[in-house]
Amino acid sequence: MKLLKLDLQFFAGEKTEKATPRKRQEVREKGQVAKSADVNAAFVLLVSFLVLLFSGSLYTEKVLNIFRQSFQEYISLDITVDTIYAVFLDLLKETAFIIAPVFLAAMIAGVFANFIQVGFLFTTEPLKMKLSKLDPIQGFKRIFSLRALVELLKSVLKIIVIGLVTFSVLWFQFDDILLLAHKSLEASLYSIGSLTVKMGLYASIALLFLAFLDYLYQRFDFEKNIRMSKQDIKDEYKKTEGDPLIKSKIKQKQREMAMKRMMQEVPKADVVITNPTHYAVALKYDEQKMDAPVVLAKGVDYVALKIKEAAKKHDIVTVENRPLARALYAQVEIGDAIPEEFFKAVAEILAYVYRLKNKI
Repeated sequence: MKLLKLDLQFFAGEKTEKATPRKRQEVREKGQVAKSADVNAAFVLLVSFLVLLFSGSLYTEKVLNIFRQSFQEYISLDITVDTIYAVFLDLLKETAFIIAPVFLAAMIAGVFANFIQVGFLFTTEPLKMKLSKLDPIQGFKRIFSLRALVELLKSVLKIIVIGLVTFSVLWFQFDDILLLAHKSLEASLYSIGSLTVKMGLYASIALLFLAFLDYLYQRFDFEKNIRMSKQDIKDEYKKTEGDPLIKSKIKQKQREMAMKRMMQEVPKADVVITNPTHYAVALKYDEQKMDAPVVLAKGVDYVALKIKEAAKKHDIVTVENRPLARALYAQVEIGDAIPEEFFKAVAEILAYVYRLKNKI
């Protein structure tokens, strides 16, 4: 019976892992974010028609004023360059007063829609010229890709939904539309404006619902596109943190060098306090230069053994004091003076060492 062997490295390139924070930051700096253009369009339309809804009477008056001026004042003017220029400026000013509030509201809505989707982001990366964008093969792939098909279906769906919404509004207002011929100019303009705003609001709300669904799809598609393989994550870790093997070797070398420097200080010690087998602490005291004894070296197990061997080799006195050795090892770093709480115990040991040296 033959066993089927699977090479797990075959799947190493599969992008199955969520993107790391570093990868997300990199693609964000390139301008690649989860964003739906439909959200922007829906917000702009909705806000624009809301402005028209709450400022309808003002706009009606301004439009009627343009008609009055056109048929009562401008029509009787002599046609000259100056009069045409003056009429053009007046109409331009009146039109600007009508368009400006809607334009400003639409601009604010567009900025707000972008902000709620991606936050504050400024990058010129998408504006850079890339020769890959001119590649016809890649262009055909984009045109006939699954994403292009999805975008086509979304466009068709938007047309159908918005068409149904506007047709429904017209259908329910059909009787009022037929009566427009019997109304005055002012009433007709008001009815047409009201109907237009109503269709725009309903269409905007429908588009906003579709835009929300599109935003969810864009987030899903974005997360799928920035997925990483296990190898990508390993490579990123090596790039940011360094190769773990190299880092461990560097740390080992640093420990070896620190230990070598520490062992070179042992011959300068006055005494080595031991546990006796597990701990060793080498102390030095110079009453002319130091306020308190200083720890020159310390260690446990193998390092403690090396300290004791160095002390024996250089005739350094070794004193056994288990609690003191453990306390000094735990509380005092190499090169630091001992705390005041150890003065008495260390002083007694140093006095013993000095008496011993004087006898010798």
